[in-house]
Amino acid sequence: MKRILTLSAMLLCMASPLLKADEGMWLPALISQRIGDMQAKGFKLSAEDVYSVNQASLKDAVVLFGSGCTGELVSADGLLFTNHHCGYSYIQKHSSVEHDYLKDGFWAMSRAEELPNPGLTVRFLERMEDVTAMVLKGYKAKMTEEQRQALVKKNADKLKEQAVKDGQGLRASVEALFYGNQYFLFVFREYTDVRMVGAPPSSIGKFGGETDNWMWPRHTGDFSIFRIYAGPDNMPAEYSETNVPYHPKRFMKISTAGVKEGDFTFVYGCPGSTQEYVHSDLVEYIQNVSDPE
Repeated sequence: MKRILTLSAMLLCMASPLLKADEGMWLPALISQRIGDMQAKGFKLSAEDVYSVNQASLKDAVVLFGSGCTGELVSADGLLFTNHHCGYSYIQKHSSVEHDYLKDGFWAMSRAEELPNPGLTVRFLERMEDVTAMVLKGYKAKMTEEQRQALVKKNADKLKEQAVKDGQGLRASVEALFYGNQYFLFVFREYTDVRMVGAPPSSIGKFGGETDNWMWPRHTGDFSIFRIYAGPDNMPAEYSETNVPYHPKRFMKISTAGVKEGDFTFVYGCPGSTQEYVHSDLVEYIQNVSDPE
């Protein structure tokens, strides 16, 4: 499943005795369209603090972990948190009869004990750009759907090739939004030396299984810890014992103050998809045909 970095926001305010949540999913690059409303509800950062290509922003502390998970940087030395189920396969690969890390958990007591994970990648968003006009360049109304798709692929492939030609570790994708009515180019920088630092026992990390996964409040220690390593220039490098911890442009600072009722809350990450913006005919189809009561 393709993943697109989005800002999933639950904007909490005290407009009534009951909390009201203005829910939605927005691309970080379009945050300026929402920032006024967010600040009115208590958000204290600027649009540039959330997404910027010219200065460090929250986008530099949130990563695409593996093929479809979210991770967040929490230290100046490349330490990141993700879900336990996102790290599960890597915990499993390192487990053995003698060292059952799935059952007992794993904690590296030093950086020398951190475990490499061949094939695991972490991607940082460098930039995103609306490329609709370029992707649809040459389109004619008389084209068949097959011809349209061929044109879109041809133009998108050119854009991706141009986007990564001058950068170390760059990867690009062109994603269709709103059912092919808008296209965005996403450019990522990919790191391939990602090492496992810690994970709780599965009795904690998977407590309750899929049943608990859909409940609130949850009682699961659903986390695992990894560290990104880079070459001496802080750029992507293949695994080497001489690599050093990656130093992010920005990382999350964890507050111990907690939250109180009415605090502004939002989530920054890589969800798979949303049907929030489907047209009315599809809503009717889902309600009455595909998922009737």
